[in-house]
Amino acid sequence: MSSIASTHDTAGFDWRSRLRAAGIHLVLSCLVAALSALLVFLVWYPFPYRELSGGRDLFLLLVSVDVVIGPLITFAVFNRAKPARELRRDLLVVGLLQLAALGYGLWTVHMARPVHLVFEYDRFRVVHQLDIPAELVDKAPADIDVAPWGGPTLIALRPFRNAGENQEMTLQALGGISLSARPELWVPYATQTQAVLQAARPIESLAARFPQRRAEIDAAVRATGRQVQQLRYLPLLARKEYAWTALLDGTTADIVGYLPLDSF
Repeated sequence: MSSIASTHDTAGFDWRSRLRAAGIHLVLSCLVAALSALLVFLVWYPFPYRELSGGRDLFLLLVSVDVVIGPLITFAVFNRAKPARELRRDLLVVGLLQLAALGYGLWTVHMARPVHLVFEYDRFRVVHQLDIPAELVDKAPADIDVAPWGGPTLIALRPFRNAGENQEMTLQALGGISLSARPELWVPYATQTQAVLQAARPIESLAARFPQRRAEIDAAVRATGRQVQQLRYLPLLARKEYAWTALLDGTTADIVGYLPLDSF
């Protein structure tokens, strides 16, 4: 009797139907995640920001949990023995909860996204939306969007008006608000190209400083399509411990390449 009851319970559980439902849910979840990835990595975190700003790690963490949990819940609740209306309701609730979790994850990634790459006197710094104090947002110039929807924009900082402003801003930067995150200092990048070129350094000096990375430096130079004599570089600082190098056209100050090398 116990053997018959056990067999009946196993059959009643209907592994095949549950696995099929969970598999379909998994495929749909992967498709939604792929579409989300296009938005994140082509718009909000284009190269090199997916590495510099941690966008790849944050997105993969949030989406992988969402993609796995949804099909697992479907596997747990799917039961053909339920009335059709009840089964549809359960699956709808699972889908809505999963979409809500995905929406929250995308919102988190969006709020943490890089919004500007800023020339900060002797370096470039990536500024993320969360870096900008809310009380300073209204001080941004009219021609610079504080948090553009698309990828990061290239801007610069204006010179300090006097020694007093220099001291005040520097002290506040030491307190946690970087100069690049202060909208009242922002100006269009084109107005500071001469300052960029004056601060930039020859690529030859970079190779001299890091002879063990010479092959990597040469490859980055070739990727720009320019001769080494035409290029300059500046350090590039981002979130966490990430520090890279930006390669610049020595005439226009345009950024033409990136190198995962801490050149500070």
